Amino acid sequence: MMVFYKAGLAFLSVPKTGTTAYENALRDHADLVISEPPMLKHAPVYRYNRFVRPMFVNVCKVELELMAVMREPISWLGSWWRYRQRPFMVGKPNATHEISFDEFVLAYMKGQKPGFADVGSQFKFLETQPNGTGITHLFRYEDQHRLQAFLTDRLGVTFALERANVSPSVPVELSAGVEERLRRKFADEFALYDSIPH
Repeated sequence: MMVFYKAGLAFLSVPKTGTTAYENALRDHADLVISEPPMLKHAPVYRYNRFVRPMFVNVCKVELELMAVMREPISWLGSWWRYRQRPFMVGKPNATHEISFDEFVLAYMKGQKPGFADVGSQFKFLETQPNGTGITHLFRYEDQHRLQAFLTDRLGVTFALERANVSPSVPVELSAGVEERLRRKFADEFALYDSIPH
């Protein structure tokens, strides 16, 4: 998470959407950077609303706008599946080396998800809170041009990105039947992604 106070903007870090690269590129321009621990770096809207927002509202009398990036849902799951195939994950309980992408997605759809498939939800991360706190500016991960243009204009800075936290390059293939079930069960995720301007 990064806060740009003068720009009135907080950039929430949805996991597996390239936000570490933006953090590396923009941290010198940010007034607050939370890069550790992961539960704060990747604080969803509800956690921002409960812990970070009150600091700015109560002390500074300012309501920050929130921005975030969302990845196409199948691509997002594929990134998690590939990320857990990094070499140092061998032998760890959440590793996915011996698990096909179909198996990973089927496990993700279970009510009680096994650890290797318990990766959260972009929809829940971005969900607007009862008090109205929600994402003002939402961008598609796949539309980097629009995202970078917004940040350049809003922050008044130019920057260069370098890739970070890259997952292993493994083909991500989902069978038609499993994809149909995923789209039905997580229709909210796909509808939110489809609603993002591009």
